[in-house]
Amino acid sequence: MAVDTTIGTEVPGPAGTPLLGSLLDLRSDSLGTFLRAQQAHGDVVRITAGPPGLRAQMYCVFSPEGAQQVLASESANFRKDNVFYQEVRDSFGNGLLTSQDEDYLRQRRLVQPLFTRRRVDGYAGAVAAETAASIGGWHDGAVVDVSDEMMRLALRAVARILFGTDVDETVGVVDRCFPVIAEYVMRRGYSPANFPRHWPTPGNRRAAAAMDELYGVCDRIVAERQAAGEAGEGGQDLLTLLAAARSDGDAGFDATELRDQVLVFLLAGHETTATSLAFALHLLARHPEQQARAHEEVDRVLGGRPPQAADLDRLPYLTRVLKEAMRLYPAAPVIGRRAVAATEIGGYTVPAGADVIVSPWVTHRHPQHWPDPDRFDPDRFTPEQEAGRPRYAWFPFGGGPRACIGQHFSMLESVIALAMILDRYAFDAVDPEVPVTTGITLRPTGPARCRLRARPRP
Repeated sequence: MAVDTTIGTEVPGPAGTPLLGSLLDLRSDSLGTFLRAQQAHGDVVRITAGPPGLRAQMYCVFSPEGAQQVLASESANFRKDNVFYQEVRDSFGNGLLTSQDEDYLRQRRLVQPLFTRRRVDGYAGAVAAETAASIGGWHDGAVVDVSDEMMRLALRAVARILFGTDVDETVGVVDRCFPVIAEYVMRRGYSPANFPRHWPTPGNRRAAAAMDELYGVCDRIVAERQAAGEAGEGGQDLLTLLAAARSDGDAGFDATELRDQVLVFLLAGHETTATSLAFALHLLARHPEQQARAHEEVDRVLGGRPPQAADLDRLPYLTRVLKEAMRLYPAAPVIGRRAVAATEIGGYTVPAGADVIVSPWVTHRHPQHWPDPDRFDPDRFTPEQEAGRPRYAWFPFGGGPRACIGQHFSMLESVIALAMILDRYAFDAVDPEVPVTTGITLRPTGPARCRLRARPRP
């Protein structure tokens, strides 16, 4: 009988440089660094980064089984206690994304009823209206950057659903302030050492000004809505529902807590969906055969009418296109946790207190589960294909008890918007490749331009 000798032995990983380890590689191309580490060293890898005395170690877990262990089956042992989540918490508040323990359980109890399928399906009309407005200025032969366009569309859609009629001012503030705060969070979250936030450095002052402006507009809308004591758009905007949320023995959210939830929904609700939509369009533009199949399904199912929530199940190929786009370009390409106790993963011991990384970017390309992993093939997501893979071979929405509460909303918005866009236009890729990097979410570092071809109207 063979004996597993890996338990308790040193976790393998890249050597890096004597002075900085893999710090420069992570800063220049973190996603490529993780992918190369898996290819060279396997599914459990230790990466060191930083100078002596400030050196950090990350234990990277790349198998579906390991991701399931970290996010689901042993999730209580892997907490959001690392430096990165603290920076997000300090910048965007203690909402569902960052809260823990009783705070998280209470927030989830209050918010969960607002994200049932029936409730979310009620937002289809708002998504369709914002999509129609967003593409209303497009025309035959125009070149559009689908990354910029989908970011604008997704932000307007989530702002309308959150605030009802209070959209335009909010969109301008978010568009201006979010990139400043996100860059600040990333720089501090992955730096070996940081100045205190209250020191008047240029970076601290820029971030503080952006946070003041963002917090200010959210606080004003929350205060006005609470003072009015009435709903926004038809009584169904999400802020009104959040303000009215109650559970047994719980009086609901105060003004600060409402602001924190709004900030999380703005952050998670627009950048993630925008990424999925943009890369779905970019990939279809590069693959005419798959684009033709998507057009055929839209024409056959919708016949020129606007899509509704009930159409999601009737558009399976569009759903597969989006899932494949999320496989290749997951909006959350890296997910971090911190181990509470020493744990065995994949035959290796991950020590207590270790920073642990799972990466949809890498696991979604695992050659054991994804043949020819860089090829765009929506038919990987037929029911038969999905049934033959491990549950966590694909996890763009995270997993376990901290899985994204808005995943049905994201799919609803994405399918409706994609269907409406494909009903009107065909796409030719201008930029064959779109480089990306990881911030709080995945983001392109170059344009994703497509040339539009208007389709005949019925």
